[in-house]
Amino acid sequence: MTGKTPPPASVKVKLAVIQMHVTDRLDDNLKRAEAHVRDAARAGAQVVLLPELFESLYFCQVEREDYFALAHPQAGHPFLGRFQNLAAELGVVLPVSYFERAGQAHYNSLVCIDADGSVLGNYRKTHIPDGPGYEEKYYFNPGDTGFRVWETRYGRVGVGICWDQWYPETARVMMLQGADFLLYPTAIGSEPAEVETPNSHHMWQRAMVGHAVSNSSYVGAANRIGTEVVGDLTQTYYGHSFISDYTGELVAEFGEGDEGALTHDLNLTEARKFRAGMGFFRDRRPELYGPLLTMDGVTRRG
Repeated sequence: MTGKTPPPASVKVKLAVIQMHVTDRLDDNLKRAEAHVRDAARAGAQVVLLPELFESLYFCQVEREDYFALAHPQAGHPFLGRFQNLAAELGVVLPVSYFERAGQAHYNSLVCIDADGSVLGNYRKTHIPDGPGYEEKYYFNPGDTGFRVWETRYGRVGVGICWDQWYPETARVMMLQGADFLLYPTAIGSEPAEVETPNSHHMWQRAMVGHAVSNSSYVGAANRIGTEVVGDLTQTYYGHSFISDYTGELVAEFGEGDEGALTHDLNLTEARKFRAGMGFFRDRRPELYGPLLTMDGVTRRG
């Protein structure tokens, strides 16, 4: 007796991105972040993304040496262990952003915590912005880990951090490393009037939606909300956290003031099939991409 081989079962993952306001009190921020993760888990989420540097106000608005005191080594960190315990308790994957101190260096970093509470690795933000209201080069060394993709209980997760999201190279490298979906924790909002761009949140979304389209990948981004005063500067974070499907459709989106967990079911099997069919990775020509390895676009020999 013969019969057709049944198709493999679809691999589905429920993703949640957290949008939240932040205060100048660490305990308050950690308590709120944990509550949002618990809400997401109750809604069935298996992977939960918190915003960038949610432990504190976005101190990079200004250059003040006092804020270096917020940084801690990964080993013995004051709150990463709390989120390891939370991940193990709830059975969820948690990419967690934090301000890392390593010797005399400081990084804008993220650890990926698997659903059993184990730390799969550490990523240090590659692209560091330097502009009005976003003075990150004062605080952070350029990341030295390279882009990272982690094999979690719920698929291969690639995570960039905020300014990384504007670079197509970040998304493409993570996809070449086998990512099933891409995540971006972020802290982005208003800028000083002289550099403010109309419809900024649309530009921000479109950059990442472009990664979804050109890589046939789900993309999720988690932003903060609210107005924060640091020194003599004020920024209002515009929210609009979202999840895009592998065709670039926004399948879930918060507004500028919503707080909570935004969820969507990712069908990784369908995304993989669609990605293979589009041929973007089949038709690549790496031997012609040498100019990408230069600053001025000129490939030099000899």
